[in-house]
Amino acid sequence: MIEAFDPKPDQTVMEIGPGRGALTSDLINRAGRVIAIEFDRDLAYQLRDKFAAVPNLALIEGDALTINFCEAIQPAPAARVIANLPYNVGTAILQRLIEQRSCISDMTLMLQREVVDRIMAQPGSSERGYLSVFVEAYCEIEKLFDVSPQAFRPAPKVWSTVVRLRPRPRIAADVKDKKLLWQVVSAGFAHPRKTILNNLREAPEPIQELLKKCGGASIVLCDAGITPLRRAETFALEEWALLVNAMI
Repeated sequence: MIEAFDPKPDQTVMEIGPGRGALTSDLINRAGRVIAIEFDRDLAYQLRDKFAAVPNLALIEGDALTINFCEAIQPAPAARVIANLPYNVGTAILQRLIEQRSCISDMTLMLQREVVDRIMAQPGSSERGYLSVFVEAYCEIEKLFDVSPQAFRPAPKVWSTVVRLRPRPRIAADVKDKKLLWQVVSAGFAHPRKTILNNLREAPEPIQELLKKCGGASIVLCDAGITPLRRAETFALEEWALLVNAMI
């Protein structure tokens, strides 16, 4: 994972969930500055003891789900991210990283393999969901390699996958209202087995009001050139943008 990440002496690196410091040891030897964020108090104590004399390591004891990453890396304007993300909060941390992508140059992340399969699912795949569209909109993603359960102690019951994500300079769709885009995508996937027409008809009130102003869900879908009987999993990112633009 370190070799794939390839930290350089002039770079600031942020590691999320260093644990006992398996990656940290190599990072502090190869990167210019390392900011490690650890939630577990006992592990944070062990890390402070283990790396007490390391001048280029800053250990932050805190929750990656609440920390402002851009503030944590200051005075650096941007940092590279490396993390073996916990399975139970991996997707939530990934979304926070993407939301704060203005100060992140790239991410090398280990996630549960089935999560990566969902993230990389293409239109038409039953694995495709909100997270697939969200990541596609804001990042270029590359699968690097799988990791066997036997690489861990204790061994989990599932495989892991390491991926590289590079934030895009701008959203990969011509959409008039990004906030509305994610509200509509969320509503579209609310009941994955239902058609987009039915999901829009059952969407939250703010979306319902917009649809009514445009003549209803059927009219909006027609204006966007989208067949009402399709399911959300079949939509490309550009089609979500067409749908939102037709509502405005």
